[in-house]
Amino acid sequence: MRSVLRPRRLAALLAAGVLVLGACGYDDTVVPSAEEEATAGGGGSGPSPVECDNPTQSYAPSDDRAAARAQLVNPGQLVVGVSADTLKLGSADPEDGFAIKGFDIDVAQAVADALGVTLRLRVISAAERIDLLGGDADGDGEAPEPQIDLVVRNMTMNCTRWSQIGFSAVYYNATQKVLVREDDVPAFEKDGLESLDGKRVCAPAGSTSIDNITEKQPDAVPVAAANHTGCLVKFQQGEVDAITGDDTVLAGLAAQDPYAVVPDQEKLTDEPYGVGANKDDVALIRFVNSVLEQRRSNGEWQRSYDRWLKPYLGDARPPAPSYGR
Repeated sequence: MRSVLRPRRLAALLAAGVLVLGACGYDDTVVPSAEEEATAGGGGSGPSPVECDNPTQSYAPSDDRAAARAQLVNPGQLVVGVSADTLKLGSADPEDGFAIKGFDIDVAQAVADALGVTLRLRVISAAERIDLLGGDADGDGEAPEPQIDLVVRNMTMNCTRWSQIGFSAVYYNATQKVLVREDDVPAFEKDGLESLDGKRVCAPAGSTSIDNITEKQPDAVPVAAANHTGCLVKFQQGEVDAITGDDTVLAGLAAQDPYAVVPDQEKLTDEPYGVGANKDDVALIRFVNSVLEQRRSNGEWQRSYDRWLKPYLGDARPPAPSYGR
């Protein structure tokens, strides 16, 4: 039976407008403020970019449960860092005791079930992901003790992060796309990014999303918000005409606004999601990969995708894994 830690600061969070559709924090972790999310980066100037041949390549799968369980921070528990306010990936359901649900949560639950341990969800910010896994987020050569076993929080795999932590094989191939109003869908599907000429496009401040849209459509007017929730507020108030970001995040925004649509379009960038782990926990990573293999082959991945993301993003198939580390 899943163990989910109950909220201590729900009332304060709702009053502050931090969460959408009843999403809430669990455990003792404080859901970050808008200012914290806008500057999320792990502190300091961060490590220098690292190059590698294939950032999506992981370790070959293994079903050695004992070896994987031996690497857990707390025996008998799988502690997983997740989001609680990213609708359709990981968000609290106010109609079910604020249990956190979504595509990412299905992955975490599957790993815990296969390990035969209790799943403990810990709400974390994007900035905390590397540190809580025991990675050197600042690039200063000092890594803290790990506090969690895995991160399943729409985390893009890249070479720099591989120098800090380890990853599973890709469990979802996200892409950066654009969300527009329903009335603007025909023009966008006909002309693509050209239809955004002179239009106000929102993305989180300091994000690669806002940089990418500026590069690919310099005639658009970039508008920054603290996070994607802030972008949705601006969109609903008529302050912006479109929002850009990972398609998974846009799916959650579209689910909250009947006039918001993610049209058929060419991707702006690739954002391959992997399950993050401490770089020394290779046995655990191999076990996670065996679970991901099973979910691809037995239809669990497809059922989860169809439930959470297909209504907003259309058809998709499980990503092919790459091994060889």
